[in-house]
Amino acid sequence: MAVGFTLVFVDHPKEAQDADVSAVAALDEPTRRRLYDHVVRQPGPVSRDEAAAALGLARQTAAFHLDRLADESLLDVVYERRSGRSGPGAGRPAKLYRRSAKQVYVSLPDRRYELAGRLLAQAVEESEATGEPARTVLHRRAQDLGNDLGKQDCAGVLDLLERYGFEPRLEGDAIVLANCPFHTLAREHTETVCGMNLRLLRGVLQGLGDGGYEACLAPGPGRCCVRLEPAA
Repeated sequence: MAVGFTLVFVDHPKEAQDADVSAVAALDEPTRRRLYDHVVRQPGPVSRDEAAAALGLARQTAAFHLDRLADESLLDVVYERRSGRSGPGAGRPAKLYRRSAKQVYVSLPDRRYELAGRLLAQAVEESEATGEPARTVLHRRAQDLGNDLGKQDCAGVLDLLERYGFEPRLEGDAIVLANCPFHTLAREHTETVCGMNLRLLRGVLQGLGDGGYEACLAPGPGRCCVRLEPAA
């Protein structure tokens, strides 16, 4: 029985990382952090007056920090009439704040555990549905995903690997990957995760049409288990 799955690689390019770092830095200001914590604990959107009264702040101060949180995409702004009336004479809608639906993610060095989790979960689900060994499914899915990434990206192999957090470094004619985006998982489940990563990077080379390198396992301290060697 054929089972179809779609897996999206969560792209987090440098511009998005910079925006997330800025958002996290915005919470370092104590008053802003208190306002953020207050808003996200409420069951519904919060007005400037409500937030100011709850925290004992001047309305102008609350408004300034709430708008800064909204500018950083940490809060969403909505407009509602609190009077319960509509139409002429109902008054202007109030500006309200609520937790943003955006997920802010900062990891240094870069980690991609969501990708690994999705690949592993889908491999288990397809294995249960088809009877094919889960590891076989995982390797195929990882290579297919890498192939898609390579086809979608017109950059060279170094640029693509840098973009997705592998921190590639030239070492003679080979490419060493200084960072493993799946570091903790690879350390605890080495055979499974390193095998997945190997197939992912083989797929990347395939998708890029780069026959100058081949991905091979070459584990070593302080780097990814996969190394790109010049093709024989």
